[in-house]
Amino acid sequence: MKKIKLEIVGMSYSQSQSGAYALILGVSGEQRRLPIIIGGFEAQAIAIELEKMKPTRPLTHDLFKNFADFFDIIIEEVIINKFEEGIFFSKLVCRMGDSKAEIDSRTSDAIALAIRFSCPIYAYESIIEEAGIVMGDDESVTESAQTKTKEKTKEESAAFDDFLLDELKDMLQKAVEDENYEEASRLRDEIEKRKSNL
Repeated sequence: MKKIKLEIVGMSYSQSQSGAYALILGVSGEQRRLPIIIGGFEAQAIAIELEKMKPTRPLTHDLFKNFADFFDIIIEEVIINKFEEGIFFSKLVCRMGDSKAEIDSRTSDAIALAIRFSCPIYAYESIIEEAGIVMGDDESVTESAQTKTKEKTKEESAAFDDFLLDELKDMLQKAVEDENYEEASRLRDEIEKRKSNL
């Protein structure tokens, strides 16, 4: 079966499931997208690594990475290999020395690990054909998600208006220490925005 390389295009709150997120994977250089609904914890694990935030204690996926590094286990690639009844299934292609193995995984966990191992993410062509969407020139789904995100960002940004940059940095440190990564992400965005306006 033909494998197609995917990249993470974005992530937003799911409009269809409360407390869930939509992770959007895209085919490089194409308009084809593969939307995957994932849980809040997995979304947080992906976002933290994408934003290069350093938690005070290792999260589950960080622990897995540390364990694998210690025993010289490498994840070479992640393959989304099955789609049944609206659920995606994946496998981790791992190597330890001369031994190679494929391990079943939830897709959200597989992607969180792929980011940490800097390995490629693939899906079989048949899965993209069945579950993927093709974005038109209007990019309506993306624009809708971006508009909602921008509106939410404006509201969150206004909540930080009364704080100085140094205060925001202190608040960011506290949020990371408290493992409140959603708040830390918002604070980090606000700090970056202010730095770019200096």
